[in-house]
Amino acid sequence: MGVRHAREYADILKDLTDAVGEIEESYTFFEMDPEEWEALGADDRREVMEALADDVFFGLGENPAIEVGQGHIAYNSKFHIIEVSQGDKVIHIIRLI
Repeated sequence: MGVRHAREYADILKDLTDAVGEIEESYTFFEMDPEEWEALGADDRREVMEALADDVFFGLGENPAIEVGQGHIAYNSKFHIIEVSQGDKVIHIIRLI
């Protein structure tokens, strides 16, 4: 199926990277523990979050909802958006067109 988009992928990836970086314990997606996460420098953390965003983007093409840390990421094909939620609040909306 795939996530349909008209925006440049690099722009979507940047927005999604920023969004997943705000999800509490998002690093657990890669089975990292808090000590491993804390040991990383800022550049390495950014790289991990970018890899996470990339994995999530392509994963949403197969499964329209993915749990990440204490958050939830969902692809809404009707409105061409990706919603990033934590708890019962949407914390980011990434527009795909």
